[in-house]
Amino acid sequence: MLDLNRLKALHAVSVYGSVGAAADALMVTPSAVSQQLAKLERETGATLLERNGRGVRLTDAAGLLADHAERILALVETAEADFEALRGEVVGRLSIGAFPTAARGLLPGALVHLRERHPDLRLQLIEREPERQIREVARGELDLAVVQDWMNRPMAIPEGLSRAMLFDDIADVVLPETHPLATRSEIELAELSGERWISSSPGTVCHDWLVYTLRSAGLEPDIACMADEYPTHLALVAAGQGCAIIPRLGRDHIPSGVRVVPILPRPIRKIYALWRSDAARRPAIRAAVEALRAVSLSHRPAEPVEPVESVASVEPVEPVEERATG
Repeated sequence: MLDLNRLKALHAVSVYGSVGAAADALMVTPSAVSQQLAKLERETGATLLERNGRGVRLTDAAGLLADHAERILALVETAEADFEALRGEVVGRLSIGAFPTAARGLLPGALVHLRERHPDLRLQLIEREPERQIREVARGELDLAVVQDWMNRPMAIPEGLSRAMLFDDIADVVLPETHPLATRSEIELAELSGERWISSSPGTVCHDWLVYTLRSAGLEPDIACMADEYPTHLALVAAGQGCAIIPRLGRDHIPSGVRVVPILPRPIRKIYALWRSDAARRPAIRAAVEALRAVSLSHRPAEPVEPVESVASVEPVEPVEERATG
């Protein structure tokens, strides 16, 4: 009989293209993956990996087995979800991914909420960029993801995933207090022509969004500083190094020497939970979404926003057009 863990190792190598990348995804050592594959070769009597330059590639036999492994793993997940739903108990292991500001601003409260109500649930939090989370949820490597989606620059969501909206996170411009516009009640984005900007690193969702948004307003971005943490952005603004656009979830503390001013049109990113539709029957998934929604109440803006979907009425996400990289 084929061992499920060995099939999972082979599937990971098939998806990620190397033993090392598969080990990272499975959170084990490359040696552990290699050992699982060696045992699988002995079980099947077939060669599964061949040398390809400095790396390896799957043989035809391995490709065939990896295709079966994908279907087997999906069936196992469905069976586990059905069994948990039958028992109605919030138990088992639940891995939750979150982008950095959500990992800091939402997940601690949600994890406390879950542990108090469901002590038999084993929780794991993993900080990830949204696009990586989406891929990992689709592949079954994460059970649940908390992701962001800018309204003017939506991300592609694969078929087979479902989501529940948590809240709308509004972004404002952050200026040095000596800036000529710092005393304004609102600023049109186009008024910030010629400013130097503080941004996240290139290739991240936030950097790509900032560049896209500024260019959409007719502004060519002049990036003065790049840092991946919003508290660092705020410190650089306070030091007079430029301006930044920061979502409200990312503002833990506003340092002295800084002014926060709303922007028109208002930049909004939607924060939502995302999971595989096949796993929707798991009580643990539903409990985690409810915990996230409870913690999100304090972050919802006072001004009117679109209604938030209830967990009970969530439908599978429709495929959307792949976004271009900014």
